[in-house]
Amino acid sequence: MTRTEDLTDDDRWRIALAKDRRFDGVFVTGVHSTGIYCRPSCPARAPRRENVRFYANCDAAEAAGLRACKRCAPDQQSREEAAVLAALKALREAEEAVSLERLGQLTDYSPTHFQRIFTRAVGLSPAAYQRALRRERAEEALRESGSVTQAIYEAGYGAPSRFYEDRKGSGMSASDWKDGGAGRTIHWSTVDTSLGSMLVAATEKGVCCLSFGEGQAELRARFPKAKLVEGGEEFSELFESVTAAVEQPGAATGADIPLDVKGTAFQQRVWQTLREIPAGETRSYGELAAALGNPKASRAVGGANGANNIAVLIPCHRVIASDGGLGGYAYGTKIKAELLRREKGE
Repeated sequence: MTRTEDLTDDDRWRIALAKDRRFDGVFVTGVHSTGIYCRPSCPARAPRRENVRFYANCDAAEAAGLRACKRCAPDQQSREEAAVLAALKALREAEEAVSLERLGQLTDYSPTHFQRIFTRAVGLSPAAYQRALRRERAEEALRESGSVTQAIYEAGYGAPSRFYEDRKGSGMSASDWKDGGAGRTIHWSTVDTSLGSMLVAATEKGVCCLSFGEGQAELRARFPKAKLVEGGEEFSELFESVTAAVEQPGAATGADIPLDVKGTAFQQRVWQTLREIPAGETRSYGELAAALGNPKASRAVGGANGANNIAVLIPCHRVIASDGGLGGYAYGTKIKAELLRREKGE
């Protein structure tokens, strides 16, 4: 993640498009065609880029003749919100880990109470947020550095073992990050199912892709630098288990099928929460966000759903619209409806 002091206007524009609330209080977005300024997370429709200027704070925006947006109210902050913003700024700028006790002193809250406030607002505990920051910085450094070890230390890890401990279960190693997946071998096959053609692919660690109506070209687009090997007798039993989980999702949930996934800390939490929804039940995006401790994170939950490469086994089809409608699905609502029908035993 780019440090606050290094943000460019291009960075700020990307943050505003992503409506990333972590940067609320770091800068404001001025829309000169309407004469207002907003938080980076403002839910309003994105303005045209040529009409946007960025300002360090509300005072600077108002000095330029802009007024505060009534929808996101960038000029109004509760004490709790101000505390969270101060903590986020301190965590992003820190060169080493910041203790919960130090955050409590900074924000004038008891450590345990502030942890609850922070987790509710951000969706991660302060410790988990710092781990996510270090991983993102390591990823950025790995793209620029010729040394994996150097990149890990530059990201703030005291030892390489701490980095690998953080990455446990995520599937991708530091070298995978640096090389964009080069050197990884993915075995794949297309299987005819009652839902149509299904693509299933796996590394030696587990299933890394499950999709419908796709083939080698789409798999290559998802993993551009990996070695793709069609078939493979040693993977036949795994692929058969995956097929059974798809054909009978209510009976064979696939909970024991190993997965090899890569995602941010938040995406990992969303995917794990999806796997905890019982077969036959559904959740709205808002309910899923609330289960993660951040009821306002519906949009981010939707983004994590969209980033899921492993259909059915990570059951994003169990997330529906708030009005009870099916909502969208990457492989079509017909497949989504059928999966839900089977899980309910209808």
